[in-house]
Amino acid sequence: MSNDWWEMLLRIPGSGIDLVCSELMDLGCTGVTVEERRLDTFTLPDPNEPVQGSIQIRAYFAVSLEMLEPLREAIQARLKFLAPLVSGLNPQLPEVVSVRQEDWAEGWKQHFPAVRIGQRLVICPSWEEFHPNHDDIIVTLDPGMAFGTGTHGTTRLCLEVIAELCAAPVPPRRVLDVGTGSGILAIAAAALGASRVLACDIDADACRTARENIQNNGLSAAIEVTPRRLEELEGGFDLVLANILAEENIRLAPDLVSRMAPGGSLVLSGILQEKEALVATAFRPFPLTGPLISHREEWSCLVYRRGS
Repeated sequence: MSNDWWEMLLRIPGSGIDLVCSELMDLGCTGVTVEERRLDTFTLPDPNEPVQGSIQIRAYFAVSLEMLEPLREAIQARLKFLAPLVSGLNPQLPEVVSVRQEDWAEGWKQHFPAVRIGQRLVICPSWEEFHPNHDDIIVTLDPGMAFGTGTHGTTRLCLEVIAELCAAPVPPRRVLDVGTGSGILAIAAAALGASRVLACDIDADACRTARENIQNNGLSAAIEVTPRRLEELEGGFDLVLANILAEENIRLAPDLVSRMAPGGSLVLSGILQEKEALVATAFRPFPLTGPLISHREEWSCLVYRRGS
């Protein structure tokens, strides 16, 4: 049965963009575009300022006509699930428009430019012609297959911490990436010098995508991808990364901390700022220093360190 291409139109509160996009990707969305903010003055908006008001997003799916209505209903069900978390979210059935593949397959790429992280790391989509500096480290990653690109707020926060730690006098050599998704954090850590990276994700599709991205970057020798759960993994990691939701960070707190080596660092993200205090409270009983906290858009990143 052949698939057709469909554009789903949703209007959602700006504060819910990341959560809604994550759910759409989980349902098989192949790309999302978000309407640009209109300017009514000559002053550019602060990119770190949370988006105010409602925003229209366009999500693209390849499904048969018979599966179109079940897909719309599945999207509405996800919106109902998110409604208590996103003030003002109205879980309506999305509008749908039939599109040709060529109408969006090229146009959406403009929303994913190359992203520079720190002094040397550059996350670059394969289609962009990028002219690196002589000492740049290029990670090639195409969005759309699994959640996690350099432009997403939580991913950017984690990448900035990785770049900073890898530039330190004693950089992390053994890294654990929990909920690896596209594999971008694991790839960045290995590209910046980590000799052993373990990337875990219970989603089989995410593991497959991560392996493809790792292979495309020539880092298969340094990175192992596993579907095993966190509690099944060994410990002794210099850097533990958990770019997952706040509730999962809290639930997995004992297992995350126990995987840290003495002197190791723990990076927690995927945390809405309104839940930052809940996560900090959950990690307070553990023998860690910190957290150092950074923000981007509506997201928080907490960095802890374990004593030597």
